[in-house]
Amino acid sequence: MSANIQVWPGTRLTREDIQEGRVLLTEWTRRARYRWDCGIAISRFLEGLKQGVILGIRCPRCNLVMTPPRIWCMRCFKPVDEYVPLKDTGMINTFSISYVRWDTKRLRKPEIPAVIEIDGASPGMGFLHLLGGVNPDRVRIGMRVKAVWKPPHLRTGSITDIKFFRPLGRRG
Repeated sequence: MSANIQVWPGTRLTREDIQEGRVLLTEWTRRARYRWDCGIAISRFLEGLKQGVILGIRCPRCNLVMTPPRIWCMRCFKPVDEYVPLKDTGMINTFSISYVRWDTKRLRKPEIPAVIEIDGASPGMGFLHLLGGVNPDRVRIGMRVKAVWKPPHLRTGSITDIKFFRPLGRRG
Protein backbone atom coordinates (compact mmCIF):
# COMPACT_ATOMS: atom_id res chain seq x y z
CA MET A 1 0.00 0.00 0.00
CA SER A 2 1.49 3.35 -0.98
CA ALA A 3 0.97 6.58 0.94
CA ASN A 4 -1.06 9.23 -0.79
CA ILE A 5 1.38 12.17 -0.70
CA GLN A 6 0.52 15.37 -2.52
CA VAL A 7 3.39 17.42 -3.92
CA TRP A 8 2.67 21.10 -4.37
CA PRO A 9 3.94 22.67 -7.57
CA GLY A 10 6.36 25.56 -7.30
CA THR A 11 9.90 26.68 -7.83
CA ARG A 12 12.53 26.09 -5.21
CA LEU A 13 14.58 29.01 -3.97
CA THR A 14 18.28 28.65 -4.79
CA ARG A 15 21.43 30.33 -3.54
CA GLU A 16 21.82 31.98 -6.94
CA ASP A 17 18.36 33.55 -6.63
CA ILE A 18 19.56 35.31 -3.48
CA GLN A 19 23.03 36.18 -4.83
CA GLU A 20 21.68 37.58 -8.10
CA GLY A 21 18.96 39.61 -6.39
CA ARG A 22 15.93 37.80 -7.83
CA VAL A 23 14.37 37.76 -4.36
CA LEU A 24 14.21 40.38 -1.67
CA LEU A 25 16.39 39.57 1.32
CA THR A 26 16.84 41.91 4.22
CA GLU A 27 19.33 41.24 6.99
CA TRP A 28 19.80 43.39 10.07
CA THR A 29 21.23 43.20 13.51
CA ARG A 30 19.04 44.39 16.33
CA ARG A 31 20.52 46.03 19.34
CA ALA A 32 18.06 45.45 22.11
CA ARG A 33 18.88 47.58 25.12
CA TYR A 34 16.67 47.35 28.15
CA ARG A 35 16.58 47.84 31.87
CA TRP A 36 14.66 45.82 34.41
CA ASP A 37 12.23 47.76 36.55
CA CYS A 38 10.96 46.12 39.73
CA GLY A 39 8.08 48.57 40.06
CA ILE A 40 7.31 51.02 42.84
CA ALA A 41 6.63 48.63 45.72
CA ILE A 42 9.38 46.06 45.16
CA SER A 43 11.95 48.77 44.37
CA ARG A 44 11.24 50.36 47.73
CA PHE A 45 11.36 46.93 49.42
CA LEU A 46 14.80 46.23 47.89
CA GLU A 47 16.09 49.67 48.90
CA GLY A 48 14.92 48.86 52.45
CA LEU A 49 16.92 45.62 52.37
CA LYS A 50 19.98 47.60 51.31
CA GLN A 51 19.49 49.68 54.49
CA GLY A 52 18.98 46.54 56.61
CA VAL A 53 15.20 46.93 56.96
CA ILE A 54 12.41 44.60 55.88
CA LEU A 55 9.51 46.74 54.66
CA GLY A 56 5.83 45.93 54.58
CA ILE A 57 2.89 47.97 53.36
CA ARG A 58 -0.34 48.59 55.30
CA CYS A 59 -3.80 48.82 53.76
CA PRO A 60 -5.66 51.89 55.09
CA ARG A 61 -9.02 50.16 54.64
CA CYS A 62 -8.58 46.68 56.17
CA ASN A 63 -5.21 47.09 58.00
CA LEU A 64 -3.60 44.11 56.24
CA VAL A 65 0.21 44.42 56.43
CA MET A 66 1.85 42.74 53.45
CA THR A 67 5.45 41.83 52.73
CA PRO A 68 6.85 41.98 50.17
CA PRO A 69 4.87 45.18 49.49
CA ARG A 70 2.37 45.52 46.66
CA ILE A 71 0.66 48.63 45.28
CA TRP A 72 -2.85 47.33 46.07
CA CYS A 73 -4.33 45.33 48.91
CA MET A 74 -4.66 41.64 48.15
CA ARG A 75 -7.69 41.40 50.46
CA CYS A 76 -9.83 44.44 49.53
CA PHE A 77 -8.05 45.68 46.36
CA LYS A 78 -7.64 49.23 47.72
CA PRO A 79 -4.51 51.12 46.56
CA VAL A 80 -1.88 51.16 49.31
CA ASP A 81 1.15 53.36 49.95
CA GLU A 82 1.84 53.31 53.71
CA TYR A 83 5.21 51.56 54.05
CA VAL A 84 6.01 50.19 57.49
CA PRO A 85 9.30 48.81 58.84
CA LEU A 86 8.97 45.25 60.08
CA LYS A 87 11.14 43.16 62.37
CA ASP A 88 13.84 40.94 60.86
CA THR A 89 12.46 37.99 62.79
CA GLY A 90 9.71 35.57 61.94
CA MET A 91 8.39 32.04 61.97
CA ILE A 92 8.86 29.15 59.54
CA ASN A 93 5.58 28.55 57.71
CA THR A 94 6.89 25.69 55.57
CA PHE A 95 10.28 24.39 54.44
CA SER A 96 12.04 21.84 52.29
CA ILE A 97 15.34 20.00 52.68
CA SER A 98 16.89 19.99 49.24
CA TYR A 99 19.92 18.07 48.02
CA VAL A 100 19.59 19.68 44.59
CA ARG A 101 20.41 23.35 44.07
CA TRP A 102 18.30 25.74 41.94
CA ASP A 103 20.60 25.09 38.95
CA THR A 104 20.19 21.27 39.37
CA LYS A 105 23.65 20.82 40.91
CA ARG A 106 23.59 17.98 43.46
CA LEU A 107 24.62 18.91 46.99
CA ARG A 108 26.28 16.88 49.76
CA LYS A 109 25.06 19.32 52.44
CA PRO A 110 21.42 20.28 51.83
CA GLU A 111 20.00 23.75 51.35
CA ILE A 112 16.86 24.51 53.34
CA PRO A 113 14.51 26.91 51.57
CA ALA A 114 11.68 28.09 53.81
CA VAL A 115 8.74 30.46 53.72
CA ILE A 116 9.28 32.88 56.60
CA GLU A 117 6.28 34.74 58.04
CA ILE A 118 7.77 38.09 59.05
CA ASP A 119 6.97 39.55 62.49
CA GLY A 120 4.87 42.71 62.23
CA ALA A 121 3.22 41.57 58.99
CA SER A 122 -0.23 40.01 58.91
CA PRO A 123 -0.41 36.23 59.41
CA GLY A 124 0.69 34.35 56.31
CA MET A 125 2.74 37.29 55.00
CA GLY A 126 6.37 36.62 54.30
CA PHE A 127 8.71 35.32 51.66
CA LEU A 128 10.89 32.42 50.59
CA HIS A 129 14.48 32.46 51.80
CA LEU A 130 17.20 30.07 52.93
CA LEU A 131 17.74 28.81 56.46
CA GLY A 132 21.25 28.53 57.83
CA GLY A 133 23.01 27.73 61.08
CA VAL A 134 20.68 24.84 61.80
CA ASN A 135 20.83 21.07 61.51
CA PRO A 136 18.21 20.01 58.92
CA ASP A 137 16.86 17.43 61.41
CA ARG A 138 16.02 20.22 63.88
CA VAL A 139 14.00 22.47 61.51
CA ARG A 140 10.32 22.64 62.40
CA ILE A 141 7.25 24.50 61.18
CA GLY A 142 6.63 27.26 63.69
CA MET A 143 10.35 27.60 64.53
CA ARG A 144 11.34 31.21 65.31
CA VAL A 145 14.11 32.63 63.10
CA LYS A 146 16.09 35.84 62.62
CA ALA A 147 17.69 37.35 59.51
CA VAL A 148 21.46 37.22 59.18
CA TRP A 149 22.41 40.28 57.12
CA LYS A 150 25.41 40.93 54.92
CA PRO A 151 27.64 43.72 56.21
CA PRO A 152 26.25 47.14 55.11
CA HIS A 153 29.10 47.83 52.66
CA LEU A 154 28.32 44.57 50.79
CA ARG A 155 24.56 45.11 50.41
CA THR A 156 23.25 45.79 46.91
CA GLY A 157 19.49 46.14 47.29
CA SER A 158 18.75 42.47 46.67
CA ILE A 159 16.95 39.73 48.59
CA THR A 160 20.42 38.23 49.07
CA ASP A 161 21.30 41.17 51.36
CA ILE A 162 19.83 38.77 53.90
CA LYS A 163 22.33 35.89 53.81
CA PHE A 164 19.88 33.48 55.47
CA PHE A 165 17.57 33.11 58.45
CA ARG A 166 18.90 31.29 61.52
CA PRO A 167 17.09 29.95 64.58
CA LEU A 168 16.33 32.75 67.01
CA GLY A 169 18.73 32.91 69.95
CA ARG A 170 21.78 31.76 67.96
CA ARG A 171 24.47 34.06 66.59
CA GLY A 172 25.01 34.02 62.81
